Amino acid sequence: MSAPDTAAFVKEYRENGFAVAEQLFGPSEVAELNTAITEILNVSDVGSVAEVEPGDNGLARRIWSPTKQHGAFERAAAHPILLDHVEALIGPDILFHYSKLHLKAPKVGSVVEWHQDFAYYPHTNTDLVTALVYLDDTTVENSALQAVPGSHLRGLADHYVDGFFRGKVTGADAPDPSLAVAIEAPAGSVVFIHPLLLHYSSPNRSDRYRRAFLPAYRAADAYPIHFGAHAGHNEAGVKLLRGNVSDTARVEAGAWRLPLAERPFGSLFQLQEGAQVGTPATGYATLDGGQATAS
Repeated sequence: MSAPDTAAFVKEYRENGFAVAEQLFGPSEVAELNTAITEILNVSDVGSVAEVEPGDNGLARRIWSPTKQHGAFERAAAHPILLDHVEALIGPDILFHYSKLHLKAPKVGSVVEWHQDFAYYPHTNTDLVTALVYLDDTTVENSALQAVPGSHLRGLADHYVDGFFRGKVTGADAPDPSLAVAIEAPAGSVVFIHPLLLHYSSPNRSDRYRRAFLPAYRAADAYPIHFGAHAGHNEAGVKLLRGNVSDTARVEAGAWRLPLAERPFGSLFQLQEGAQVGTPATGYATLDGGQATAS
């Protein structure tokens, strides 16, 4: 990116909580990634490599850790131009955090309720960013990401329901839908998402796919403060992509509720759609610039 473009990109991200780089990946790169999806799913039992949509359609809705399942996604997550954008947002020392694929099939694709990514993965600071790479031309009709600009400046919303972490924002903290904007963009475009941005995506009501690859990154001095079954399982795959590792955790002051569910959950979809009844769990991490504590 040139200096003026970088300044505008960072300004957009800081003000809105998201920024868009249109067609950062070219047509041949997008085609390679979509071919890789087909190759991953070319198995007799789709459920062995992906989470499937509810019902009997047998369609995949999510592929876990695609960077581990196909070299095309591993290369894409480390794409120099992509990392240039990430560096502009969180600094030069970049850790790969995790990756996933959302596959919203025509007339089927599941809803993703309002949430903030940070609620699932609280860290000592908020220099984390997810890059949502559209692999199809994306509009409202085929479930473009929707977000509330500036919502990342309001802190962490309540993601609990009936005493349990349910990974969605409801009740008084739920955003006014009229404040949301749809982030439409052509295939190959990347939406960079702040971890405190409130965002949502509707079911896919069109006759077109909306496939999206989501590699996530964090600054090297952002350390996790929760190692539950969901938050902790990614740590084995964390690796340095650019710059240097840090032996110091940079801490932002705040009180962030931990993602304590009543049982281990497999995905955002499964958690938001419902969970078993159990004993309520509570927990907060209080960061005062010194240490993190949990109860």
